[in-house]
Amino acid sequence: MTNADASRNRSQSINPGDSVEYLLEVRGVRKTFQVGKRAVKALRGVDLRARRGEITGLIGPDGAGKTTLIRMIAGLLAPDEGSILVAGRDASRASSDVQEIVGYMPQRFGLYEDLTVDENLDLYADLQLVPHKARPARYAELTQMTGLAPFGRRLAGRLSGGMKQKLGLACALMRSPELLLLDEPTVGVDPVSRRELWAIINRLVRDEGVSVFVSTLYLDEAEHCNEVVILHEGESLGQDSPSVFSETMRGGTWSIATRGAKPRSIQARAARVEGVIDAVIQGDSVRVVLDDKRSADPARALAAFEGASIERVNPRFEDAFMRMMSLKNPLVTTVRTAETSRQTRDESASTAAEAVIEVRDARRRFGDFYAVKGVTFDVRRGEVFGLLGANGAGKSTTFRMLCGLLPASSGSLRVAGIDARRAAAAARARLGYMSQRFSLYGNLTVKQNLNFFGGAYGLWGRRRAARIDWALREFELLDYVDTMSATLPLGFKQRLALGCSLLHEPSILFLDEPTSGVDPAARREFWRRINELSERNVTVLVTTHFMEEAEYCDRLAVMAAGAILALGSPAEIRRLGGAADRPALTMEEAFINLIEQSPTNGGAS
Repeated sequence: MTNADASRNRSQSINPGDSVEYLLEVRGVRKTFQVGKRAVKALRGVDLRARRGEITGLIGPDGAGKTTLIRMIAGLLAPDEGSILVAGRDASRASSDVQEIVGYMPQRFGLYEDLTVDENLDLYADLQLVPHKARPARYAELTQMTGLAPFGRRLAGRLSGGMKQKLGLACALMRSPELLLLDEPTVGVDPVSRRELWAIINRLVRDEGVSVFVSTLYLDEAEHCNEVVILHEGESLGQDSPSVFSETMRGGTWSIATRGAKPRSIQARAARVEGVIDAVIQGDSVRVVLDDKRSADPARALAAFEGASIERVNPRFEDAFMRMMSLKNPLVTTVRTAETSRQTRDESASTAAEAVIEVRDARRRFGDFYAVKGVTFDVRRGEVFGLLGANGAGKSTTFRMLCGLLPASSGSLRVAGIDARRAAAAARARLGYMSQRFSLYGNLTVKQNLNFFGGAYGLWGRRRAARIDWALREFELLDYVDTMSATLPLGFKQRLALGCSLLHEPSILFLDEPTSGVDPAARREFWRRINELSERNVTVLVTTHFMEEAEYCDRLAVMAAGAILALGSPAEIRRLGGAADRPALTMEEAFINLIEQSPTNGGAS
């Protein structure tokens, strides 16, 4: 099917009485779910509209109702009240008609991992009743657009995260929809894959006239949208262009830099200042967002940084979003007393510099394929060390070898002085591990999960009871003690998983993409906790796809195709990833440059 054919089909499917301007109209939609004995109001009278030929973003924290709303638009759920019109058709009363003109890509891509790429395309073509004669041309168009043409016989389960993402998009586009629904399509994929996905989306809008309705947890992706709708606890807080939201913060955004101080330390101090509603690291400085009252008198709010370099910066959509979230649900500050945060930085320089993780020429082979190729690095006591890489770079394989979950084929890996190749169980007893999917037992309650992991870590009797009580209080889970973990919002699952990994007070903490899929507020809260652990000399090894989170690390290793491309502090990585005459402006820019300059960017999962 050519682009012209697709446009002609869309034009023919629009009734003369349909709205010319708006393809999607949501009016007063409400939806309540019964979860056990509790009634959960997922949507509370939502109104929004999306214009034809534009990208409309749906932005909101965990539990805002984004997925519920998208499933309703796709005709998969019916509202309790209100109406949803897609090209003039009622999504609940004429769901089959709506599904003929809508493409839907769910959060987990909806792929069958034991089928090949071609077999997944065949399955979706069957489901969408695509004529057999039209399939070869459509397959060729989709696989060329997504770069999947050479991988038709590969099992979907063996694709990297970015390739799965593109296959999911190809399946959603099988019938060339008028409206493309994307539910958090970039969660868990690297910056290169994110950029490629958005290039495809923009091309679909520009060349084929597809309208896109997309939910996302990446606030910078709002800038790709013509308009965004902000959703919070089932209510719409507003709809407008990202620039209009940004302008509401004019005069309230500042950058702070202090010579000789780590940006992470400045960020921790700024988060404690009254009147500061957000503080995030940006390169060698900290971006601070003030509330309305303090915006009029920034000197008062920033007086704690006397002697620092402070300058006003332009606002962005993320600033406005965080202010709206702070007004609706003020973040609980997890900072402890000054005594707690100072208690562990009194060790000698030699002790602080001690390497507690040592990797020398580590390799891992699967048959004839090397997933990890001669990796070497150290992690010092109390250091936050980040492993970055595109999907398939070998990060998770390296991670699993260090945790004793996967034996290395060759090389040396030592954790807390223990050989991870020969005494994996002893090494695991010294560390805490938090996996990508949190490894919780969904059919157990919050307290039952804590009890199970406490036993797994060798805690018994009063000691285990005391540590479980600590975790419930520390991570604000007391109200969820008897809640099944499967029904927790993602941010609370993250808290529970971190609590489980810290029950036995490990000196080393392994975090494998710990913030994947959680909202910006939860990510900030999480990193405040990690900074506090580092201040207590807990060593942290973390993998992440959020490049702004890489700035919180003391040092980083950037991997591609199983090898390390660059190793150093965030500032050194930005320099290495920049042009000859200047460092990269952002960590994401440096990361993409390093990956694209590498000899090959394929690799392991």
